[in-house]
Amino acid sequence: MLCLVSSTIGCKTIVASNNRTWAPDQAKLPISEINGDKITIHNVRNCRYATADDYVVQYYDKEIRLSDVQTVDFIVVPFKDTPSIAHTMLSFGMKDGDYLVSSVEIRKETHEEYSAWKGFFNQYELMYVIGDERDIINLSSNYYKSDVYLYHTIAQPEQAQELLLDIVKRANQLAARPEFYNTLTNNCTTNIVSHVNKISPRSIPYDMRILLPGYSDEYAYSLGLLDNRIPFEQLHRESKINELAERYRDDADFSQLIRR
Repeated sequence: MLCLVSSTIGCKTIVASNNRTWAPDQAKLPISEINGDKITIHNVRNCRYATADDYVVQYYDKEIRLSDVQTVDFIVVPFKDTPSIAHTMLSFGMKDGDYLVSSVEIRKETHEEYSAWKGFFNQYELMYVIGDERDIINLSSNYYKSDVYLYHTIAQPEQAQELLLDIVKRANQLAARPEFYNTLTNNCTTNIVSHVNKISPRSIPYDMRILLPGYSDEYAYSLGLLDNRIPFEQLHRESKINELAERYRDDADFSQLIRR
């Protein structure tokens, strides 16, 4: 107990920073210029992978019209060794068929790997990765070999637009004022919940399935946030996209084909 108290006190003296030697794929933060309906997102990630650890880092700037955002998909990637824990993401669909993924992650330094235990003790900064599906989904499904579930949400275009706007504003805040990741209170899923509840108050009440995001898809289904015209077990089965992601990993129409 004394060791835990000492560790906690020590953590409070650490200051979050954006100036460290970051892993190459997390070296740049997304920063957006917002001008009415037009948003220019700098540092959209578009890495290409030979293996999970061997990749070419690519970024580009993307200009979008907020009014072109039409849909939001909820992506759940359970941990292979602990499926009750998962990484969760959102993907935004545009009128032209393009998609942008928002993934809330630890910002790793070059020597670091993720540890849930370390995540309690201010060991990682928090970052938003905004990137292509051919980068972020491919990495999870084809290189980490994790199961990937992609669910269409019931969000209307106006809600999708509000949600993306809130996300890019939050990413800008982190670029100006870095924060620490926390395994329980400031992670991928809690940030998604915060965004949704900000645009639609109390849409997602507190529930243990937020702390155990491997069940977050089932929770979203129970709240009516996903298509519930079919039983959840069927939806869960049909939403797994690994086979399609493997088949079309190098296809220019990757995003459309994994939704077939």
